[in-house]
Amino acid sequence: MSATQHGFKAEVQQLLNLMIHSVYSDREIFLRELLSNAADALDKARFLGLTNPELRSPINPERMGIRVIIDEEAGTLTLADDGIGMTEEEANTNLGTIAHSGTRAFLDSHQEAGDSPDLIGQFGLGFYSAFMVADEVVVETCSGEADAPGVRWTSQGEGTYEVEPWDGQHRGTSVTLRVREDSREFLDEARIREIIKRHSNFLPWPIDLGEAQVNSGKALWVESPSQVTEEEATQFYHAIAMDWMPPALRVHMKVDSPLQIAAMLFVPSQRPHDLFYPDMKKGPRLYARRVLIDEYAKDLLPDWLRFVRGVVDSEDVPLNVSREMVQKTPTVRKIRDTVVKRILKELNRFAAAPVPEQPEPEEGEENPAPPPQTYADIWRNFGALLKEGYFHERADWGEQLLPLMRFNTTRHETGDGLCSLAEYREAMAEDQDTIWYLTAESREAALTSPHLEAFKKKGWEVLLLTESVDEWFVQGLETFDDLPVRSVSRGELSLDEDEEHDELLAFTPWIQDVLGEVVAGVRSSTRLTDSACVLVDDENGMSANMERILRAANQSTFGGAQRVLEVNPSHPLIQSLAQLHASGDLSTAEPLVRLLYDDALLLEGTVSEPAAMGRRLQALLTEAAASAASRAEAPSPDSA
Repeated sequence: MSATQHGFKAEVQQLLNLMIHSVYSDREIFLRELLSNAADALDKARFLGLTNPELRSPINPERMGIRVIIDEEAGTLTLADDGIGMTEEEANTNLGTIAHSGTRAFLDSHQEAGDSPDLIGQFGLGFYSAFMVADEVVVETCSGEADAPGVRWTSQGEGTYEVEPWDGQHRGTSVTLRVREDSREFLDEARIREIIKRHSNFLPWPIDLGEAQVNSGKALWVESPSQVTEEEATQFYHAIAMDWMPPALRVHMKVDSPLQIAAMLFVPSQRPHDLFYPDMKKGPRLYARRVLIDEYAKDLLPDWLRFVRGVVDSEDVPLNVSREMVQKTPTVRKIRDTVVKRILKELNRFAAAPVPEQPEPEEGEENPAPPPQTYADIWRNFGALLKEGYFHERADWGEQLLPLMRFNTTRHETGDGLCSLAEYREAMAEDQDTIWYLTAESREAALTSPHLEAFKKKGWEVLLLTESVDEWFVQGLETFDDLPVRSVSRGELSLDEDEEHDELLAFTPWIQDVLGEVVAGVRSSTRLTDSACVLVDDENGMSANMERILRAANQSTFGGAQRVLEVNPSHPLIQSLAQLHASGDLSTAEPLVRLLYDDALLLEGTVSEPAAMGRRLQALLTEAAASAASRAEAPSPDSA
């Protein structure tokens, strides 16, 4: 059968053009990507071989691995593996379409950032990265399926590729790159050796270059934690997480009873770009006796720990069922509980540790070391997910999660300060018997809220909660250390006793009659010291901040919950309104009451009818201007 020609999908062609026509300082990552693909193919072959005795054998079953062959005279670099191989259909699917989720994200980021050499290390570019250094790529592959014919795939990366029969007899794949003139460094054995040791040293399969194995093949996660250096662990993290920053925290554990578990897990030092993508691939790699079961074991950790990267290995995981079934077994659920408990223990230990000092840069040092990671860094990156975990699983993990919570408060002059609930409790004023919080869109919005006025006067600290998840988080936080946890914007507060409150009892029902059903009630306030009025959430109803969040997510299907209008009896505007009401001048007082309500909406940023508010304000301004003009035209007593 002759060769057939195919066209690349549009996204692949876009990526290939970017690869071929751009020059990156770290083009060496192509080797890491191709070696990782080869290792994955070997993992799949070993796994399938456990249950399929008919699987086609490799060239040397006693030493399966990866061979790197340099032909400097021919200008080619070849990577051959004994993995599962591909059929013709699989070759078309895997090599002719977007196969890695990061590729699309890489393209999108490239459009925004331009030809940034730093971008390429943030995404796994897989097979296509070969075209950064090659003007032709030839793939010869033979599937593990016993009767499947071999396939040769060829492309110059210019929009098309050819597929033709190949007479291979043993399973596996070889990828041969005809190296471009500007990439001849990748035909140097020392250079290739150095790249392999840097990026692929911990792949679990031997990588042979010439007559020697280059990588260590050492499965660090099964080693004793005390025998693994920080440098080794960091290099391992780079290899499995595709993140070239050092991790913020390592969790290395070995458990022998009741289950045998070995794990090396990491908390990244920066938030992964796809952390909140719905289709994010999440979960650590799951191994059974160093056999890869699942590259993304999503059920091995709860969703709120999806930022954790690493490997979990257990001899108790069954190998004779599908990967999907493995994750549903009781064994994996027990492993999950053990691993989550250890992660939370290490996070609490790290949170309690003293903040490390930043080393002084040496004289003349151009690139000083980055400051050491602290728990505050982890919290800023992943605190929202830990709050999510407390809301969903506080019955199981609340005791371990609550000490990890950190909050910005009114005590801190900037948004950088954070405190735990225990620290808040310790700093409470003597006459304070409640932990207070305020949810808002931002710290700035919270600090300008009228709800804080009496608390500032008393010197009581208030937690400022500004993330969307906080509205759900506080639903599960009713008490701490036997103290109630309450919102400063909910319900009626009795913070001060004031005789003026009683004088307003006859006045507030009239305001209620004027405003009608737009408010649930009107009452005198003890939470205000400077503002004339404020809207207060019902003690058990939906908060205004929650309504804002739902509206932003297009999930609000109601007109909004009614709230109580509280008025400040000591404010001049309220006192003037009371006098107008007492004198019977209701035609003047009623428009002012409606503007008072508008003012309350404006203060919290929830004006729902700005046009109507504008007309009321214009009418008042017109009346005030006419009154002032009349006074100006009237003759003075002296002139009379």
